[in-house]
Amino acid sequence: MSNGQWYPPEWPARIRALASGELTAVTPRRAATVMLLRDDPAGTGTPGPAVHMLRRRTSMAFAGGAYAYPGGGVDPRDDDHLVEWAGPSLETWAERLGVDTVAEAQAVVCAAVRETYEEAGVLLAGPTADTVVSDTTGAGWEADREALVARELSFAGFLDRRGLVLRSDLLGAWARWITPAFEPRRYDTWFFVAALPEGQRTRNASTEADRTVWIRPAEAAERYDRGELLMMPPTVATLRALSPYGTAAEALRAADSQNLTPVLAEARMEGDELVLSWPGHDEFTKHIPSASGGTPAGVEGGTA
Repeated sequence: MSNGQWYPPEWPARIRALASGELTAVTPRRAATVMLLRDDPAGTGTPGPAVHMLRRRTSMAFAGGAYAYPGGGVDPRDDDHLVEWAGPSLETWAERLGVDTVAEAQAVVCAAVRETYEEAGVLLAGPTADTVVSDTTGAGWEADREALVARELSFAGFLDRRGLVLRSDLLGAWARWITPAFEPRRYDTWFFVAALPEGQRTRNASTEADRTVWIRPAEAAERYDRGELLMMPPTVATLRALSPYGTAAEALRAADSQNLTPVLAEARMEGDELVLSWPGHDEFTKHIPSASGGTPAGVEGGTA
């Protein structure tokens, strides 16, 4: 049975066009996404934490129908001025994320926190460096969230106006993936892990998603393997990496040991086949007949 790997049928033609010089790679936009975890209530007997996932609307031009985590692109204003900050220093974050400046580090971390609020209604910030808001419901919070989505309000301005401290200590950097060079929409994405703050609840606040689910990483990966859930390689790879951890706290502690070397797909010719691969992730390798521009056998499957 085919798995649920997201594989657009136009990829082979785009790969060949890039190789021949007919296609110019676009510069990837920086982005951040958050794997939000929660421990199941005591006594349920379900091992391991659950992760919050959303399904992208099938009408979306990029990865329509695929399951993913809350996330999105960096807003240029995410680093327009220093925000109140708790946790590792910006210098420490810059080194961990592999960026050159503290402004870039703040922009990436702010994007992770902002996108989680915009798309899931969960806010990793609090009135002080050791607290977190317990409730983000109500008309005022919703108005601010909508203003952030519309880019009428910067995230730094939002934090300032509400007197909030960004809790970077509640985040752990987990992985970094870059969209293949032949894609028309490219992202340089940092994957973070975080635990759902006590008292807060997720909801489908994203206009880009038609459903959300809490699911154990191992179960999500198994359903991908059966072709039941459509996903992109970074999503599957991070789900598999999360599966061994018994609690959200364990996963957070493990974040510092994760490799943040960027993963970028490679395409090469082997005889009469075009081979598409992701270094370090052999399960996603695809062999494409050189005379065919269509989807190779066995990779068209997977329904969301």
